[in-house]
Amino acid sequence: MTSSASYRQPGVVITDHRFTVPLDHARPDGGERIELYARELVATGKDPESLPWLLYLEGGPGFGARRFVGRQAWLERALAEYRVLLLDQRGTGRSTPLNRQTLPLRGTPAQQAEYLAHFRADSIVRDAETIRPLLTGGAPWTVLGQSFGGFCVTHYLGAAPEGLTAALITGGLPSLDATATEVYEAAYPRMERKNREHYARYPMDVERARRIAAHLHDHPAELPGGYRLTVEAFQSLGLLLGVSDGSHQLHYLLEDAFVPTTAGPALSDAFLEAVHAQLSFAGHPLYALIHETIYAQDPAAPLGWAADRVRADQPRFDAARTLKGDEPLYFTGETVHPWHFDCDPALAPLRETAALLAARTGWTPLYDPARLAANEVPVAAAVYHDDMYVDTAHSLATARAVRGLRTWVTDEFDHDGVRAGGPRVLDRLLALVREEV
Repeated sequence: MTSSASYRQPGVVITDHRFTVPLDHARPDGGERIELYARELVATGKDPESLPWLLYLEGGPGFGARRFVGRQAWLERALAEYRVLLLDQRGTGRSTPLNRQTLPLRGTPAQQAEYLAHFRADSIVRDAETIRPLLTGGAPWTVLGQSFGGFCVTHYLGAAPEGLTAALITGGLPSLDATATEVYEAAYPRMERKNREHYARYPMDVERARRIAAHLHDHPAELPGGYRLTVEAFQSLGLLLGVSDGSHQLHYLLEDAFVPTTAGPALSDAFLEAVHAQLSFAGHPLYALIHETIYAQDPAAPLGWAADRVRADQPRFDAARTLKGDEPLYFTGETVHPWHFDCDPALAPLRETAALLAARTGWTPLYDPARLAANEVPVAAAVYHDDMYVDTAHSLATARAVRGLRTWVTDEFDHDGVRAGGPRVLDRLLALVREEV
């Protein structure tokens, strides 16, 4: 472990840490090693040695830990009593980042795909257990997982519960046994509901979205950086509908899409720039590459582009069919498709690698139902009543399967509750694990 000198932001002292861990934890001594980065935060004026540790695992997969400034969001509550560690999970942020520039160092697409098989929740938890003794002296820590970070926490509870004082999950209780196909069969009806809610709130957006889609059907646009905006890519803006203010963001994006030109109405530069900011995977390509692998648990079954296969049976999301009639255009949500690797220059060089991952077999189960049924770690989960990204029924079934897990089911927040709700969400989860409510 190496640590840099500490530095300050408003109300917080920060220390950067770097670690080396095995790429493959099954080969801890003889295999390749990768670097992990984590940022330690302690409230100004507090003695770090007197504080217990809280490890934060970000959502994704494929996103580094959020870069906070001072005591933003839930940190205000956490820093009141914890020494917080924000871990960039392997392959993200500053932890041996993986993208179209670095992955070719791994060799052929087949070698890249094999390498990427080591970037799931099981490896992330083994990373956490490798660095924990270096930081805590062997003491267990509390872990907070948002979204995919909660998937990692669920694996942690079954794989290494001795490392945990308590486990906090927000918007991230996964099904213990649903296949990727079953996950998306449950997801598309939720996406439909979010679309209906959006159009009920902003009925003027029905015509606006149809007009943009019709224009793109005839004239696919090129976004900054070379991203090819097709109708299907435009529909993927529905990812916004799963967060607290996303419907409003989508509305403002749609309302000024066109400008008059000498050649007639055209999509404005401002609109195309804003769409690019939402759709580009340049900052998180690992999300597109390994997203469906977080649901892969059957050693004999390939993923086979599950979200795309299920979409083929969802006529409401067929833009060509919609444009022939007068129905609203439905936006999609948290789904990755083969065409993403054609549209996005950040993904195009990795197209073959992604296809090999989709065809790969030999995935191992991520959760241990027997150990979870005997769980002794205090654990609490915020379950959002109509979460677009994580199925509520799946989450509640898992909550019943984990001994002692306490849930807070709420419709006050969407999937990003720990960000939108800040200290209040974390405070409620801490109260649940301490049996104060």
